[in-house]
Amino acid sequence: MPRANQIFRKARKALHDLDLLKILQSEINHELSSTPFQNHEQKGSSSDFAVEHDSPKSRDVVLRRKLESGEEIAISALSGPLIFGREGAFSREILMKICVSKPGVSSLLQFDCGVSEDGHGGSPFKIYNAYYLQSSACLSPSVYRGPLFSSLDPELQKALKEFLISRGVEESLTDFLIIHLHKKEQGQYLNWLQNVESLIAKRQQNEL
Repeated sequence: MPRANQIFRKARKALHDLDLLKILQSEINHELSSTPFQNHEQKGSSSDFAVEHDSPKSRDVVLRRKLESGEEIAISALSGPLIFGREGAFSREILMKICVSKPGVSSLLQFDCGVSEDGHGGSPFKIYNAYYLQSSACLSPSVYRGPLFSSLDPELQKALKEFLISRGVEESLTDFLIIHLHKKEQGQYLNWLQNVESLIAKRQQNEL
């Protein structure tokens, strides 16, 4: 009887693995046949920014631009959490951290921004925080870095946004980031599905 129970448990486990394998393969086929970006292939470009970091294993992409004046703009961007209840092509906001530094000066400006498709073809960005840092190492939470951005005078908020736009953070770039990061995330999800499928399939073969 113990032997029979062992065989039964093994068979039930194999059936559960087979069900999981079928669901994984169905999801993989769905992702391979899905083309959510087919209408956006030519939309946007990284413009004058060079891609400095874009590892297939990391969630973020880092871009950098150096102006003739020596000023540098660095952007780190990644897909934010899911936004439920939204209409439109995408359900995730792109989160950007933008740092602007001047030559020969250790201090810098840091902007925390969000990018989302507005449903009318544009990709506006919002500034959530604007920090003044005495140096790139000055990240202690106890250091005063600036007021709430939303508490600033509207004209100052507008001027700070124009400050970033004049340095290349414009619609073409934000369009590029939206498409690139969503495609990047889809590729990583597909790779994860295929890795899990391979693991389950190998384990099932070993138990047969």
